[in-house]
Amino acid sequence: MLSGFSGAAGRFGAMTLSRRHFLGAAATAGFAATLARSAASSPASRRAGFGAAATLVDLNADSRLGEAIAARCTELAPVWELNWQFLRPTRDAFEFEAGDDLVAFADSHGLKTRGHSLVWYSGMPDWTREIASARDAERELVRHIETVAGHYRGKLTSWNVVNEPTADDASNDRSYRPCLWSNYLGPRYAEIAFRAAAAADPHAKLMLNEYDVEHVGPRNANRRATLRRMALDLLEAGAPLQAIGLQGHLQGATPIDRDGLSAFVADMRREGLEVYVTELDVIDRDLPGDPTERDAIIARQVEALLSAASAPAPLEKIITWGLSDRYSWIPYMLPRADHLPNRPLPLDADFRPKPFMATIEKFTRSAA
Repeated sequence: MLSGFSGAAGRFGAMTLSRRHFLGAAATAGFAATLARSAASSPASRRAGFGAAATLVDLNADSRLGEAIAARCTELAPVWELNWQFLRPTRDAFEFEAGDDLVAFADSHGLKTRGHSLVWYSGMPDWTREIASARDAERELVRHIETVAGHYRGKLTSWNVVNEPTADDASNDRSYRPCLWSNYLGPRYAEIAFRAAAAADPHAKLMLNEYDVEHVGPRNANRRATLRRMALDLLEAGAPLQAIGLQGHLQGATPIDRDGLSAFVADMRREGLEVYVTELDVIDRDLPGDPTERDAIIARQVEALLSAASAPAPLEKIITWGLSDRYSWIPYMLPRADHLPNRPLPLDADFRPKPFMATIEKFTRSAA
């Protein structure tokens, strides 16, 4: 079954699910029945500031997923329900059914919801190819953000306003990713987006969200430098940037740049920005096959990230990109050559906690 996948998928290839299939699967699963189920575990095990991403399809298909999220998390993130591809089937249509259902699911389980994402280079509907001028691009970008962020005004804790703005092959501190918006508007598209988001929903925290800034190596250092430059430029322009999102799709066999990451986070905090880990999981295709050994390596990798990122100050939020190995993008896009199951998330495929979960608990506190 197709499950959730992250923005990082752009590095490894495309995987899409048609909106018709998405909504049809949700309807078939019976959303009302899912809402009627209460969490099987006590909320006493919830961790403050800890959340997980999920798709409505998966929540409807397997009640254990919603129960596990409700038992352990305080926040829910949509994987794709709030992306352009699913909200905007045509230029003049805004369809919020899936997003509204996800927010309703969170509300019914006492969870908060965060927004992902208002501007992303990928996941764009075909009709956006009709945009052919700077004026048209700015009008459509602002219209989308005003409508979507306005629809969810006061209902979401935060928005990834600009997602993945850094070029994959970053070579300096201005290695911005080319996209529809930058092609017509240049780097100022980010400022336009933040101002529109703040006007539409002044209650939500507004952030830049990026991947591959955690590891050792010149490419990762350049990506950190570019993200820093964009953040500083936005702040200098008076844009309402409030937080930095570190996605945290960790390469399990690649060391974390503890010093570089800590310095970056400290720099962002000096600018008054909050710091979240927003899409945490571990790509384990190059790790040993033995599950016990692999889980231990993954837990150490997660601890290295979280300890480095929280050294200047505790992280405001830690969000994993999925909660159970059963519902992850990694087995579909980055399977192991030995065909053993991937183990990228805090709970295994049978929803049992792994050392990854224990590591999360070290960096969070009980929500009870």
